[in-house]
Amino acid sequence: MDLNRAHEANTFAVAVAAEIPRLRRFARVLAKRPDIADDLVQETLVRAIAAQAQFATGTNLRAWLFTILRHARAAAIRRDSRSPILPFEEVREPAVSGGQEERQAMQDVAFAFSRLPKAQQEALWLIVVEGLDYAEAARILEVPQGTLRSRLSRARDALRQGIGLFPDAPPTAMAGPEREN
Repeated sequence: MDLNRAHEANTFAVAVAAEIPRLRRFARVLAKRPDIADDLVQETLVRAIAAQAQFATGTNLRAWLFTILRHARAAAIRRDSRSPILPFEEVREPAVSGGQEERQAMQDVAFAFSRLPKAQQEALWLIVVEGLDYAEAARILEVPQGTLRSRLSRARDALRQGIGLFPDAPPTAMAGPEREN
């Protein structure tokens, strides 16, 4: 390996390592359980290192890694769907004891978020938490920007309703069967 390649590999490794906290946060949104999220991040890093030659220097590394992570999660879901064991994510958490208003408010938001369709969760997370622009998020999710904006709008409305900000509003994304948009 010549010096230039070694330098590129080192630069790539440092840049990927800097994205690990963001990958972990996004993986937690997708997987819920920390151990599964960590496994997803590890799988993402292994895939990214193996596919380093496919990464175009100068493009958005975070978006590339998030796309790999989403694909790794989709593969895990397909693999888990063939398993007879109930996924942990479908097991309900016990109720929280009273007296801690902030904690309860956060749990209300988390519960409302968990009831959103996956497509809306991903869109909301990438825009609101990760701070990506619409074009990057749409590219990661492999949807048109209009679809992304629609998902965001429905997700925000459903969250507001889910935490009781609009109790008289008609049901939105959280009611009925899960929708992809």
